[in-house]
Amino acid sequence: MNAINKADFADITLGQLLDGLAAAPEAPLVFLYEGQPVHVTEVKAGAFSALDCGANPEAWSEMFIQLWDIDEDGRNHMPAGKFSAIIRKVSDHVRLDPAAKLTFEVSDGNRAMALYCASLPRLADGRFEVALAARPSSCKPRDRWLVEKAAAGSCCGQAASTSKCCS
Repeated sequence: MNAINKADFADITLGQLLDGLAAAPEAPLVFLYEGQPVHVTEVKAGAFSALDCGANPEAWSEMFIQLWDIDEDGRNHMPAGKFSAIIRKVSDHVRLDPAAKLTFEVSDGNRAMALYCASLPRLADGRFEVALAARPSSCKPRDRWLVEKAAAGSCCGQAASTSKCCS
């Protein structure tokens, strides 16, 4: 696989993943957790409503893809087209938003399950590879404030403790 840097990881959306996989539906889909391939075991969709730390209401759609790190019985990775078909089957029962953020749940069987974000799928050596990276927590008011500052073209240089976060 080509080298992936931190900038390649983000909260990719369902639509971005499916659009990427459409290029080669017969290619195996391989999710890489700490460089090791893992298997898809479950796909869940949810709609969330919350209050952030600034008492702002939040609402979003999110899909959780649970991955299993156990390699047994020489199990092969499913083709990208089969994964897409599973997503379509989920959409028969639950309305899916193509803009839904994807969250990957992974455990090595010893440590507690953790949340990951992913790189966009890359076709390499005849298979799709999606590398995972630990997802950091965030503060939605601070994230919005940073986006507003970037859109305004200014560089604040302020530390999180002096931003509008949690005010």
